[in-house]
Amino acid sequence: MTSKDLSIFNSLRPFSIGFDDMFDQFENMLGNGGMSMQSNYPPYNIRKTGKDKYSIEVALAGFTKKDVEVEFEDNMLTVRTKQTDKSENKDQDGEILHKGISQRQFARSFTIADDVKVNGAELKDGLLTIACERVIPDYKKRKLIEIK
Repeated sequence: MTSKDLSIFNSLRPFSIGFDDMFDQFENMLGNGGMSMQSNYPPYNIRKTGKDKYSIEVALAGFTKKDVEVEFEDNMLTVRTKQTDKSENKDQDGEILHKGISQRQFARSFTIADDVKVNGAELKDGLLTIACERVIPDYKKRKLIEIK
């Protein structure tokens, strides 16, 4: 018997249609019965900014647009540092006596629903804001069925 056979989500599969991908994502996130250890760096907020609008705010003090990339592929939004040449990390403004602002390598991923569109990203004052919007397709919108 495998861990997939024992999954709580397997017991829900007979009562749902078309949710296999969602159950598989939950199983991947939860692993074998518990949340996998994830770094809490960099800190982030997920904010609802309107009826169908969201923003993801990632605190990136000390990073510039050249240091960070935002990638969206296959319902996965990933914010990560770009690979940089260590020789370019010399401070042009002088010698750093104490380095308290972290600039370590990171990758933070968010699972995005099929009906959510990523509209863009902006880095301002050390805060990366990624704008998202839920776009409801016509077939999911409420409609009245005419009775004949």
